[in-house]
Amino acid sequence: MFTSPAWVPSLPFADLCFLEEPPNSITIEEFILSGKYGRRPAATSRSPFTCGLTGKSFTATQVPQRINFLARGLAQALNITPNKGLSLDKVIAVFSPNTINYIPLVLAIHRIGGIVTPASASQSPSELEYQLKKTGAVAIFTCPQLLDTAKKAAEQCGITDDKIFIMDFSGAKSTTSHISLEKLISIGKDLPDLEALNWPKGEGARRAAFISMSSGTSGLPKACVISHYNVISNVLATATYETGARSHFKFDTQVTLGLLPMSHIYGLVTVALCAAYQGDELIVLPKFTIDSFLDAIQRFKIRRLYVAPPIIIQMLRNRDKCLKHDLSSVANIHTGGAPLYAETAEQLLKMYPDWHLGQGYAHLLGMTETATLICTTSEHDIDLGSSGSLLPGIRAKVIDSDGKEVFTYETPGELLVQSPSIIPGYLGNGRADEETFVWDDDGRWIKTGDEVVIRKGPSGNEHVVVVDRIKELIKVKGFQVPPAELEAHLLTHVAVQDCAVIPVPDEAAGERPKAFVVKKASAAGAVDDEELARQISLHVQNHKAAHKWLKGGIEFVNEVPKSPSGKILRRLLVDLERKRRARGRARL
Repeated sequence: MFTSPAWVPSLPFADLCFLEEPPNSITIEEFILSGKYGRRPAATSRSPFTCGLTGKSFTATQVPQRINFLARGLAQALNITPNKGLSLDKVIAVFSPNTINYIPLVLAIHRIGGIVTPASASQSPSELEYQLKKTGAVAIFTCPQLLDTAKKAAEQCGITDDKIFIMDFSGAKSTTSHISLEKLISIGKDLPDLEALNWPKGEGARRAAFISMSSGTSGLPKACVISHYNVISNVLATATYETGARSHFKFDTQVTLGLLPMSHIYGLVTVALCAAYQGDELIVLPKFTIDSFLDAIQRFKIRRLYVAPPIIIQMLRNRDKCLKHDLSSVANIHTGGAPLYAETAEQLLKMYPDWHLGQGYAHLLGMTETATLICTTSEHDIDLGSSGSLLPGIRAKVIDSDGKEVFTYETPGELLVQSPSIIPGYLGNGRADEETFVWDDDGRWIKTGDEVVIRKGPSGNEHVVVVDRIKELIKVKGFQVPPAELEAHLLTHVAVQDCAVIPVPDEAAGERPKAFVVKKASAAGAVDDEELARQISLHVQNHKAAHKWLKGGIEFVNEVPKSPSGKILRRLLVDLERKRRARGRARL
């Protein structure tokens, strides 16, 4: 059994908020806004959320007021009474890039007893439709750029136009008749306060805060039911873990980059909610461009950067542009969403030798089912190549290929984790629950599907090192791409008899999907392979988000390797591709 390092308080949350256990009878909204649960006050010179493009922000006093007014206006618009009805009847989708109103909206929805289903801004209408139907969403918040997509999906789900609201977004003005978030706040100012939720003990663990889509360890996207208690536990664990670095480097609050999508559990919990709880100022950017990224760091004196490895690669490719900007405020750069290779890390540290560079692990750095972090790298305990140490309150064990527990360092096996932040399960998918969660005499564990080793770092603390993935998800710029989803879609093409999708390495994105396709006999000779590959690629592009496109290529084969039971043996194809690339003869 492996636990958190010695410098973490022995009682997981004692030093931070004088609690032995996370509170389990409150919403995330109360936890973040109330001073009763250890929240660190923001510095008087900082705002909780600031737009990295325009500089627009609201003060630490204004944000709670806006959340309160927004909750009132939203409750009236949707005819919701906080203490009446089921939470599952109050699911609201947030389909938008990052804005300074994203977290206030989330907290306002929680204030009325609702559930948030965050939807990636990259989704196509059919993908959004799938999520809306799966979660039972009754309303959508979106932005002007995504309104057409939202309306197409909503129409297929029976969500009427009056249940589609517009989030104000820098650089885009809405001319539609849809009610805006600011209008709801204005309406809410003149309405009476909402009744308190007053949940009994344990209700925070029973009530869903988010229903987020995840591929789990395999298969098609699943709806993860994430409780308020899950998120509160992880925020407390992360904040407690970070007390070591804040004490070591003698700072209380900091300015943090809010670039990673808040529709993703990593950007939502580890970046945004943790920043709000710790009194940090979050500089919000809706998307990455090298210019806006560098300008925001220089303008707002950002200390901590949360990024994905492709952003580091862009910094290396734009070295001259980076060095022309004043990035002296940066002390910590934290990577997530995909593995950071040692060569890339070393190149960045040559440019900025004073930066503390580390990465975190939560099912390859962002597991929805663990809401979110399992372990992470502390600024004062960096072991390059590892994903840091376990957070407080989290236990882990490693199981070898024979099903036996590993007790020695540097011995590979699958990582199993136990934590109060692990979700209760998937929405309406008992089979997925059985595949993902296991029980033993020590309780309930989640199988991460990843092969790791535990090693002792230079400090003597135990560090988790990801060796390989047992599961077969593809990670493109931090987004999960389930092969089964693409395979199912490819089989709808008239020329495809059978197929398999695997990851291939990509310098900019980490990985890209590649398809091995068996043609139908009727397709033979109709067009040449180059044209057919183009048609199949367009078939994916017309229905799937850009990170799911087959940019790793399409290869036509005579058969797809399968087990006697019919399971696709993707690992054989992965091994074949690796050998080809090692020989320098990779086929496009």
